Amino acid sequence: MKKIHIEFSDERLITPSGLVFVGQILGKSSFVKKINRAPISKDYLQKQIKNEDVLLTYIGMLCQGKPQYEAVREMMDDPDYYKYALGISYAIPSAETLRQRFDMIGDSLRKDIQQANVDMLREMHIEPTALDNGFVPVDIDVTPFDNSKSNKEGVSRTYKGFDGYAPIMAYIGTEGYLVNLELRIGKQHCQKETPDFLRETIELCRQLTEKPLLIRLDSGNDASENIGIFMEESYKYNNVSFIIKRNPRQESKEEWLESVRECCQNIQHPRDGKTVYIGQTFRNVTYSLSDNEEKTVGIRTIYEITERTIDRYGQYFIVPDIELGTYWTNSSLPDETVIDLYHAHGESEQYHSEIKTDMDVGRLPSGKFESNKLVLGADKKCGDATCIIIIGNLRFRIRQDQCKLFIRINFFVFLIVFNVFSDSID
Repeated sequence: MKKIHIEFSDERLITPSGLVFVGQILGKSSFVKKINRAPISKDYLQKQIKNEDVLLTYIGMLCQGKPQYEAVREMMDDPDYYKYALGISYAIPSAETLRQRFDMIGDSLRKDIQQANVDMLREMHIEPTALDNGFVPVDIDVTPFDNSKSNKEGVSRTYKGFDGYAPIMAYIGTEGYLVNLELRIGKQHCQKETPDFLRETIELCRQLTEKPLLIRLDSGNDASENIGIFMEESYKYNNVSFIIKRNPRQESKEEWLESVRECCQNIQHPRDGKTVYIGQTFRNVTYSLSDNEEKTVGIRTIYEITERTIDRYGQYFIVPDIELGTYWTNSSLPDETVIDLYHAHGESEQYHSEIKTDMDVGRLPSGKFESNKLVLGADKKCGDATCIIIIGNLRFRIRQDQCKLFIRINFFVFLIVFNVFSDSID
């Protein structure tokens, strides 16, 4: 066994050294100027601490996976470094100042932060990467945040069976930049207020790329209004395609199987007792235009129907087991390609995980809904000026085995991966 040599040194060791890169990126943007425009109440005592100091400090906390306000006390052990690394001009605010200032700012900076994030990407010449077929994927989904056993405003029962929030998020590109996000109360249905969110997301995406968009949604957002938005955008610009998993509702799987059994041209037999039918048909969808005029169009519908008469262990079924999967799309891609592209939509769950676990933002710090909107990073109505927003496209990972902070820049070269956590900014 080799001998272990231990050397003592008086050198200054700084663990979160990666924050220097965060500060450099934020310093090159117009973000600081924009956030300082938010007025400070005349009754507020700590006026010398600017909004930029509050939000930059909170960004530094998030980069270390510490979203709770009280975690700022750890920065007090080495204030000179954190001020230098993050570009804090006056002082590191206390936990109480963070809480009070977040409550005061609310949603006043949402548009400023949203636009600053887009400007940052464009200034750094970053464009979301497209798929091999030329489409830039835009994955939109709701992911519940568990805030059980709390009395926070807006916390209610989610579809996952726990109390919390149900924010909706939109990621663009194969990197998964978080281009838009909206905090919602836990019991809110995923389709409620989604049409406005879709319009806003498309507008943001168009500022980041001129390539055609491929928007992917699950069956919770199978609504004619959503399809109408995508179809009208496609008619105007011819660069918006979509794949939405259909909600079969009252449709019979047996009737679907019988209707395609004879006409399907792509029938596969992966094993004995298992038959897969893949093909397309067209179904009419009626939606309302902006002037309330109704319009009916035929939408391409991809189907994948699996019939099993024998299970994988060789056991025969008395009644065949039928699995039905159908998808709305306006693209001209092959049937199997459309199905594979929708399955790839599941990768967005990894992006959710990074936000909720790596950044530890799943359990929001404030008892006020508006402040949590600011913390989370985006809500079309209220607040989008949050630390996460600020971080813009920050996706980081803390490796517990090495106790290192890995900041990878989605937008740019280096270590930091901007993941536009909602309307985030760098």
